Amino acid sequence: MNRPNPNLNFPGGCIDGPRHLYAVRVYYEDTDLSGITYHANYLRWFERARSDLLRLLKIDQRAAIEAGEGAYAVSEVNLKYLRPAKLDDDVLIETTCTEVGAASCRMNQKAFRVSGAGDELLSEASLRVGFITLEGRPRRQPEEWRAAFRSMMEDDPT
Repeated sequence: MNRPNPNLNFPGGCIDGPRHLYAVRVYYEDTDLSGITYHANYLRWFERARSDLLRLLKIDQRAAIEAGEGAYAVSEVNLKYLRPAKLDDDVLIETTCTEVGAASCRMNQKAFRVSGAGDELLSEASLRVGFITLEGRPRRQPEEWRAAFRSMMEDDPT
Protein backbone atom coordinates (compact mmCIF):
# COMPACT_ATOMS: atom_id res chain seq x y z
CA MET A 1 0.00 0.00 0.00
CA ASN A 2 1.30 3.46 -0.89
CA ARG A 3 1.81 6.00 1.86
CA PRO A 4 -0.61 8.94 1.81
CA ASN A 5 0.53 12.30 0.51
CA PRO A 6 2.36 14.04 3.41
CA ASN A 7 0.83 17.36 2.30
CA LEU A 8 -2.69 16.04 2.86
CA ASN A 9 -4.58 18.21 5.32
CA PHE A 10 -6.69 16.09 7.62
CA PRO A 11 -9.77 17.69 9.16
CA GLY A 12 -8.83 20.06 11.88
CA GLY A 13 -9.15 23.52 13.23
CA CYS A 14 -6.88 26.19 14.60
CA ILE A 15 -6.39 28.21 17.75
CA ASP A 16 -6.82 31.94 17.19
CA GLY A 17 -5.94 33.71 20.45
CA PRO A 18 -8.63 32.80 22.98
CA ARG A 19 -10.74 30.96 20.37
CA HIS A 20 -10.59 27.59 18.72
CA LEU A 21 -12.09 27.56 15.21
CA TYR A 22 -13.32 24.41 13.48
CA ALA A 23 -15.01 24.29 10.06
CA VAL A 24 -17.74 21.87 9.01
CA ARG A 25 -20.07 21.66 6.03
CA VAL A 26 -23.70 20.57 6.14
CA TYR A 27 -24.06 17.38 4.14
CA TYR A 28 -27.24 15.60 3.12
CA GLU A 29 -26.76 13.07 5.95
CA ASP A 30 -26.84 15.97 8.47
CA THR A 31 -30.33 17.08 7.50
CA ASP A 32 -33.84 15.92 8.21
CA LEU A 33 -36.65 15.55 5.66
CA SER A 34 -37.06 19.33 5.46
CA GLY A 35 -33.41 19.92 4.47
CA ILE A 36 -32.62 21.51 7.82
CA THR A 37 -29.79 20.26 10.01
CA TYR A 38 -31.06 17.73 12.54
CA HIS A 39 -30.71 19.22 16.03
CA ALA A 40 -28.41 16.50 17.43
CA ASN A 41 -25.79 17.25 14.77
CA TYR A 42 -24.91 20.53 16.48
CA LEU A 43 -23.88 18.48 19.52
CA ARG A 44 -21.82 16.23 17.25
CA TRP A 45 -20.09 19.22 15.62
CA PHE A 46 -19.41 20.78 19.03
CA GLU A 47 -17.91 17.49 20.25
CA ARG A 48 -15.65 17.23 17.20
CA ALA A 49 -14.47 20.79 17.75
CA ARG A 50 -13.65 20.08 21.42
CA SER A 51 -11.78 16.90 20.47
CA ASP A 52 -9.78 18.86 17.91
CA LEU A 53 -9.06 21.53 20.53
CA LEU A 54 -7.62 18.88 22.86
CA ARG A 55 -5.36 17.63 20.09
CA LEU A 56 -4.07 21.16 19.37
CA LEU A 57 -3.46 21.74 23.09
CA LYS A 58 -1.39 18.50 23.16
CA ILE A 59 -3.88 16.82 25.50
CA ASP A 60 -3.72 13.15 24.50
CA GLN A 61 -7.10 11.85 25.64
CA ARG A 62 -6.55 8.47 23.95
CA ALA A 63 -3.30 7.90 25.89
CA ALA A 64 -5.02 8.93 29.14
CA ILE A 65 -7.80 6.41 28.53
CA GLU A 66 -5.41 3.63 27.52
CA ALA A 67 -3.27 4.29 30.63
CA GLY A 68 -6.39 4.09 32.82
CA GLU A 69 -5.97 7.70 33.97
CA GLY A 70 -9.36 8.98 32.93
CA ALA A 71 -11.39 10.74 30.28
CA TYR A 72 -13.36 13.90 29.71
CA ALA A 73 -17.14 13.75 29.89
CA VAL A 74 -19.77 16.43 29.44
CA SER A 75 -21.49 16.93 32.78
CA GLU A 76 -23.88 19.70 31.75
CA VAL A 77 -24.85 21.50 28.56
CA ASN A 78 -27.27 24.30 27.74
CA LEU A 79 -27.91 24.54 24.01
CA LYS A 80 -29.87 27.25 22.23
CA TYR A 81 -30.94 27.05 18.58
CA LEU A 82 -31.32 30.41 16.85
CA ARG A 83 -31.41 29.74 13.09
CA PRO A 84 -31.32 26.55 11.03
CA ALA A 85 -28.26 25.36 9.13
CA LYS A 86 -29.20 24.03 5.72
CA LEU A 87 -27.78 21.63 3.17
CA ASP A 88 -24.37 22.74 1.83
CA ASP A 89 -23.93 25.57 4.36
CA ASP A 90 -20.40 26.26 5.57
CA VAL A 91 -20.45 26.31 9.37
CA LEU A 92 -17.74 27.56 11.69
CA ILE A 93 -17.62 26.27 15.26
CA GLU A 94 -16.02 28.66 17.75
CA THR A 95 -14.97 27.35 21.18
CA THR A 96 -13.79 29.44 24.12
CA CYS A 97 -12.77 28.34 27.59
CA THR A 98 -14.31 30.46 30.35
CA GLU A 99 -13.26 28.68 33.55
CA VAL A 100 -10.72 26.05 34.55
CA GLY A 101 -11.13 24.09 37.77
CA ALA A 102 -9.26 21.23 39.37
CA ALA A 103 -11.40 18.57 37.67
CA SER A 104 -13.48 20.49 35.12
CA CYS A 105 -13.62 23.26 32.53
CA ARG A 106 -16.46 25.50 31.44
CA MET A 107 -16.67 26.33 27.76
CA ASN A 108 -18.83 28.25 25.34
CA GLN A 109 -19.38 27.09 21.79
CA LYS A 110 -21.06 28.85 18.88
CA ALA A 111 -21.99 27.68 15.40
CA PHE A 112 -21.95 30.33 12.67
CA ARG A 113 -23.09 30.09 9.07
CA VAL A 114 -20.26 31.58 7.00
CA SER A 115 -21.29 33.29 3.79
CA GLY A 116 -20.43 36.24 1.60
CA ALA A 117 -23.20 38.17 3.35
CA GLY A 118 -21.47 37.76 6.72
CA ASP A 119 -21.56 35.30 9.57
CA GLU A 120 -24.89 34.35 11.15
CA LEU A 121 -25.09 32.84 14.62
CA LEU A 122 -27.00 29.56 14.34
CA SER A 123 -26.59 27.95 17.74
CA GLU A 124 -24.76 28.47 20.99
CA ALA A 125 -23.96 26.23 23.92
CA SER A 126 -22.51 26.65 27.37
CA LEU A 127 -21.16 23.49 28.93
CA ARG A 128 -19.08 21.95 31.65
CA VAL A 129 -16.67 19.13 30.89
CA GLY A 130 -15.30 17.07 33.76
CA PHE A 131 -12.27 14.83 33.91
CA ILE A 132 -13.33 11.49 35.40
CA THR A 133 -11.80 8.13 36.23
CA LEU A 134 -12.77 5.23 34.01
CA GLU A 135 -15.16 4.24 36.83
CA GLY A 136 -16.93 7.61 36.47
CA ARG A 137 -15.62 9.50 39.52
CA PRO A 138 -14.30 13.08 39.25
CA ARG A 139 -10.54 13.28 39.08
CA ARG A 140 -8.09 16.19 39.10
CA GLN A 141 -6.87 17.10 35.63
CA PRO A 142 -3.11 17.06 35.11
CA GLU A 143 -1.67 20.52 35.82
CA GLU A 144 -0.19 20.83 32.32
CA TRP A 145 -3.67 20.28 30.87
CA ARG A 146 -5.19 22.95 33.10
CA ALA A 147 -2.38 25.30 32.06
CA ALA A 148 -3.14 24.56 28.39
CA PHE A 149 -6.80 25.51 28.89
CA ARG A 150 -5.86 28.64 30.86
CA SER A 151 -3.54 29.70 28.04
CA MET A 152 -6.64 30.09 25.83
CA MET A 153 -8.43 32.36 28.24
CA GLU A 154 -8.31 36.10 27.56
CA ASP A 155 -7.46 36.85 31.17
CA ASP A 156 -4.88 34.07 31.60
CA PRO A 157 -4.10 34.01 35.34
CA THR A 158 -0.75 32.19 34.85
